[in-house]
Amino acid sequence: MLPIDQIRADFPILGEKIRNQPLVYLDNAASCQKPQAVIDAIVHTYSHEYANIHRGVHTLSVRATEKFEAAREKARTFINAKSDKEIIFVRGATEAINLVAQSYGRSHLQTGDEIVISAMEHHANIVPWQMLCQQIGAVLKVAPMNQKGELLFDDFENLLNGNTKLVAITHMSNALGSINPVEDIIAAAHGKNIPVLLDGAQATPHTPVDVQRLDCDFYVFSGHKLYGPSGTGVLYGKQALLEAMPPYQGGGDMIRTVSFEKTTYAGLPHKFEAGTPAIAEIIGLGAAIDYVSGIGIENIAAHEADLLAYATEQALQIKGLNIIGQAEHKGGILSFTLDHIHPHDIGTMLDSLGIAIRAGHHCAMPVMDFYGVPATARASFALYNTRQEIDVLMQGIASLIEMFG
Repeated sequence: MLPIDQIRADFPILGEKIRNQPLVYLDNAASCQKPQAVIDAIVHTYSHEYANIHRGVHTLSVRATEKFEAAREKARTFINAKSDKEIIFVRGATEAINLVAQSYGRSHLQTGDEIVISAMEHHANIVPWQMLCQQIGAVLKVAPMNQKGELLFDDFENLLNGNTKLVAITHMSNALGSINPVEDIIAAAHGKNIPVLLDGAQATPHTPVDVQRLDCDFYVFSGHKLYGPSGTGVLYGKQALLEAMPPYQGGGDMIRTVSFEKTTYAGLPHKFEAGTPAIAEIIGLGAAIDYVSGIGIENIAAHEADLLAYATEQALQIKGLNIIGQAEHKGGILSFTLDHIHPHDIGTMLDSLGIAIRAGHHCAMPVMDFYGVPATARASFALYNTRQEIDVLMQGIASLIEMFG
């Protein structure tokens, strides 16, 4: 059981009042709040240790470089990558997927090749592949799901053929909470020598990730959903694949030599990190990983599973509330609609009670189309949420239904 009062005290924003009501923050699938340890790490960097990295010999540059590279080692350990050369810092999961699409995709795929995704993807794992297909004449295939929001695995397997050159699929759906059978997906794809990219933006803060055990070829996640700063993220790739990929962007820090006739590129991981990165923010990401690791990702997962079970039980008792996505294996996300009340009205009215949820299509328009709804309301849980907050949410929903008659 998590020391929830102690944890909540670590997050200064949770003491905020919204419209004279205590903040109940249930929009964690969009972005998580930041513990004081992360805020302090960023402030300390800017106050005492900031300079550009990798290129300076003076003390501040050396300190900043050491802290920056220490964050890389923390990320490597957190997902159990084999080498820090396999950890590429990016602005977020979106940039990581675009990097793979443009670097790996454009150099390894050709006209007529196929990419397989699922019907529950975030736009960030749809649009980059559509762009790639338009550029090279490849074909995007979509593995369907059932009404519960579960991947139809047999249909997925049937899509894999000699033309399939990449599978890119979410580990956990941001709109539904569904957790995909990624071990089986990877085994099926690798059985036909097809590499697999997993979008772990939603999964990484809530469930243990071991990329060596999974044997995925690429894994991506964002810092801001892992209690870290925005503008940070990680692309993991198997070293052999990354070494064979051309740079995604050109500029400083990703080169060995430059002349007007020729440029030679730096080795991994710097080949993919052109320009000055978000130095203090990446150090903050390292602090976030320390914070989560100190609590224990397994403990966080158990806590959030309890919150989801409790919230689901309460929601099923409310007449007119329809849960969207009831997969057997789910993370802490409760998407729902209310009869005759638009999700945007739900979000606005709950905000008047100090409750922050998300209302909209959650960057997953095909999912909304599948369920025949324009949008859903989504409550999503994190390590600092409580059953008492779920009670406040359910009371708010009940009063909303009563208000709308």
